[in-house]
Amino acid sequence: MTIKSSLLFAIIFSFLACESGEKKAPIAQAVITQKEENPTPQNFNSYWYSGKAEISSYDVKQSRYGEMRDAEVVLVFVTEPFSLSKQVKLDRPKEAGEDKVSVMKLNNVRKFNTGIYDYSILTSTFTPIDSKNHPLTLKSTTSIQEWCGQTYTQLNLDGDNYQFKQFSYFESDGDEEKTLKATLLEEDLMTRIRINNGALALGETSLIPSTIYSRFSHKNMQPETATISKKTIKNTLQYTITYTTIERTLTIDVENTFPYKIMKWTEDNGDDLITTATLKSSLHEPYWNQKSVADEAQRDALKLIK
Repeated sequence: MTIKSSLLFAIIFSFLACESGEKKAPIAQAVITQKEENPTPQNFNSYWYSGKAEISSYDVKQSRYGEMRDAEVVLVFVTEPFSLSKQVKLDRPKEAGEDKVSVMKLNNVRKFNTGIYDYSILTSTFTPIDSKNHPLTLKSTTSIQEWCGQTYTQLNLDGDNYQFKQFSYFESDGDEEKTLKATLLEEDLMTRIRINNGALALGETSLIPSTIYSRFSHKNMQPETATISKKTIKNTLQYTITYTTIERTLTIDVENTFPYKIMKWTEDNGDDLITTATLKSSLHEPYWNQKSVADEAQRDALKLIK
């Protein structure tokens, strides 16, 4: 079999696996990379390995304590060299050898007020670009700060399991360490969409809900069963993630052309108060080099309110 025919076979197999409808999808299938006609690999590499990050701001209506709040989210997508053994960004990637893996990092920054006091939440996920050899996210962390106290949660991939650690100011949560069966994370779904050129495997799958949901609802973090479906609405793809073992539904609207930006999403926890996030502005910039007073104009370009 020639290299060209082998590649064609792999693409066809991946396409069939991801577009198999609403049938049950095992975890191995759920992380297969789906190939689309566009973009070409050159589009992907020139955008995601350009030495820049994609920074997008969102206007958010946040459900909290039985009321809707005005909120703001910033999503930062960027590729980084990552250590498989230490699960941290590599300082000297050229010296890392086989310990180096390229990941797409997503920093999800969410801020809103509850009455007089504010919330500040940061979730970071580190998902390998090479999903064939590294099908699961390597690490995910979430810190939540508000005037009453703070919590910190971390998941580290360890073979077939995630090592879970949580540290909390609140007695009902407390400090906890446990082992979870490794599976997909709700918090890496947006990253997978970007890596897979707008595609997300459909059907029934095991999914660990978002840390924000787990902390706000005071539910133990554990794998749950969910069904993923898709429909096309004008120029966007809409994915609906419906949990069958908990009361939670997530929708993600994605533009149907490269670079497949996240346009909107909703979070419905069954209390008739639906959190919604809508894209305001997006930049493709090396933000880590833009730290002078003069660079504050970029915040205006992102339409940030804080």
